[in-house]
Order: sequence, then structure tokens, then C-alpha cells
Amino acid sequence: MFKKTFSAVVAGMVFSGLTATVQADDEPLSISVKRLSLESAVRIAQGTIEECRKQGYQVSVTVVDRNGIPQVMHRDSLGPPVSVGISKDKAYTAANFSAPSGSLQRLKDSPLFNRDGLAIMEGGLLIEAGGQIYGAVGVSGAPGGDIDASCAKAGIASVVEDLEMDG
Repeated sequence: MFKKTFSAVVAGMVFSGLTATVQADDEPLSISVKRLSLESAVRIAQGTIEECRKQGYQVSVTVVDRNGIPQVMHRDSLGPPVSVGISKDKAYTAANFSAPSGSLQRLKDSPLFNRDGLAIMEGGLLIEAGGQIYGAVGVSGAPGGDIDASCAKAGIASVVEDLEMDG
């Protein structure tokens, strides 16, 4: 009988302490995450393709959500087939590291550098507006990552103002 009573008292003390801790910290029990609409993701992809066409290049573009999951993938008519997977990997890398894919050269000596699905090279940029990260866009197919990145910037610019007003 003593063991049962003692256990109940200890359990009650622990439970009460946990309840007080949760209430005292006043931490949220959930979080809200901004997401791109399909229409916004398509606008980014199309704006990216259009910018690369202006520069004379046919590329592939992947727009991913905050977790790196593809929402939209476009390959221009003559975009190299290999560029599809590379654009996806660039976008995934940027989204998962919350940084442009080309800025991650510090990882070149880590095991992550050779991990499947990551592309630590220029051409993957975050989609940010109003202090929020919405996802990322990856571009591949131009003769250099700097050109891929410039096309991605144009695609992102096509929606940033609207996202900031929506925020």
C-alpha cells in the first residue's frame, strides 16, 4: 500500500511540475508555415525560363517548397535532359540548408558534399519575402552556375512583391 501511495504522490508531483513548466514557458504548441501557391510556383518557374531565354539559354527549373519537395518542374524545349535532376538537386540543397546552393562550398570536405540529392554549386536560390522562406528554385542548363542563378533571381523577382503584400 505504501508503494502505491508513494508512486501516486511522486507521479502527481512530476505531472504538476511538468504542467507548471509548460505554462511558465508559454511556448506555442504549433507553428505556422507560409507556403507558395501552385500559381506562384508556376510564375517563378516561367519567369526563370523567360529570363534564360532572353540570355539565349534553354534550361530546366525546379521550384520546391520549404522542405525541398518539388512543386513545379519545367524543362525548356531544348533544355538538356540531365539538367532536370540537377535543377531539382540545387533547389533541394538551397531549401534544406536555408542558403544559396553555391554558398555551401565549406561542405566540400564533409561527407555531405558527395551525398546523393545535394548539389553544392551555383544555381539554387531561396525564395524569400517578408522575412519568410517559402522554398527555393534551382536552375540548370546554362553554361555556368552564375547564369543559372541570374535566371533564378528573375523568376523569384516575379512574385516577391506580391508575396510581401500577402504576408
